[in-house]
Amino acid sequence: MTVSSRWGALDAFRGLTIAGMLLVNNPGSWDAVYPPLRHAAWHGWTPTDLVFPFFLFIVGITTELSLGRRAELGAGNRAIAAQILKRGALIFLLGLALNAFPFFPIERITQVRIPGVLQRIGVCYTAAALLAWRRSSRFLIVASAAILVGYWAALTRIAPPGVADPTIGLPDQTLAAYLDRLLLEGHLWSQTKTWDPEGPLSTIPAVVSCILGILAGRWVRREPASESRLNGLFGVGALGVALGFAWSWTFPINKNLWTSSYVVFTAGTACVVLATMTWLRESWGPSRWSAPLVTFGLNPLAAFIGSGAMARTFGSLIQVERGGATVPLQRLLYESLFASWLSPLNASLAYAVAFTVWWYLFLLALEKAGWTLRV
Repeated sequence: MTVSSRWGALDAFRGLTIAGMLLVNNPGSWDAVYPPLRHAAWHGWTPTDLVFPFFLFIVGITTELSLGRRAELGAGNRAIAAQILKRGALIFLLGLALNAFPFFPIERITQVRIPGVLQRIGVCYTAAALLAWRRSSRFLIVASAAILVGYWAALTRIAPPGVADPTIGLPDQTLAAYLDRLLLEGHLWSQTKTWDPEGPLSTIPAVVSCILGILAGRWVRREPASESRLNGLFGVGALGVALGFAWSWTFPINKNLWTSSYVVFTAGTACVVLATMTWLRESWGPSRWSAPLVTFGLNPLAAFIGSGAMARTFGSLIQVERGGATVPLQRLLYESLFASWLSPLNASLAYAVAFTVWWYLFLLALEKAGWTLRV
C-alpha cells in the first residue's frame, strides 16, 4: 500500500462519512424519513449512528499521521502540544458559533447550546492527542479499556440524586443526564432540554473512539507490508464488531449515551470499512467510483459548517410568500420540486439527495480551485 493510495482510501472514507452526514441531516421533511436514515430512538443502531463515530475515528488516524510528520520535521514537544491545544480550541469555538448562528435574537447567544458535534470533536481531538503523544500503544490500549469499563460501571452502578436505581433505559434519569443538567442547565439541546446527546460525561468514552483511530493510524504507519496492513485492520475490525455486539447484551449499543459497546462496535466497523476501501482502491485504482468520495473528503470542515449554516438559513431565516402565507424557503423548495409529485418518503429523500449533490458540486469547485478550510 503506497502513501498515496493509503491517503486516497482515507479521503474516500472521510468523504463517505461526509456524504452520509449531508444525506441524513437534510431530509425534505423530518416527518417522512426512511428508518435507516434516522438515528435509533434510544438503544440499538442504524447506519446513521455510524456517521459521528466514523468522524472521530478518522480524526484519530489523521492526528497520528500529522503529528508524526511534524515530529519528523523537527517540531518539539512544546510546539506540538501548543498546536493541539490551539486546534482543539478553534474547532470547539467554530461549533459554538454554528450553534449560535445567525446570532439573533440575542437568546441565540445567551442561551446557546454549548455541546455539539464540532465541540465534541474538538474536545476528543485535544484529549486523545495529548494522551497519545509520546506514549506507547500498550498504554493507550490499557487506558482505553479502563475508560470504557469505568464508564460502564458508572452508568450501571451509580444512581443520580432523585433516582432510586441506576438506569440507562430512561433518557432523563441516567447519570449522564443528571450531569448535563448540573453543568449545562439552559444550554442543552432544545429538542430534549433535560439531557444532551453530546453532553460532558458521554464525551469521555467518545475520546476512546478517537484513541482507537490513533492506534489504527500507528498500525498503518508501522506495518511495512500492504497485505499485513489490510489483514490487521480487517481482522481487528471484525473482532471489534463481535466484541461490541457481545458487550451490548449487558450494556446496549446507544449513540446518545455513547456506550462502551457502541465505541467498540463502531470502531470495529470503521476498521472494516477502511480496509475494504483501501483494498478496492489498490485492486481497481483511484478510479471513478472513489473520485466523488474523495471530493467530499478533502474539505470536511467547509462541508459541515457550510451545510449547517445553509440548512438553517433556508429553514428559518429566508421566508417567502406562498398562497397568501409566509413559509421558509426550504419548505417552498421541498413542496414545489419534490412533494408535488412524489410520495412523502421519496420526496423527503429526493430533497436530501439534491442537497447532497449540490454540496458535491460546490466542494468539487473548491477542490479545483485548491481551496481548503483548515484550522
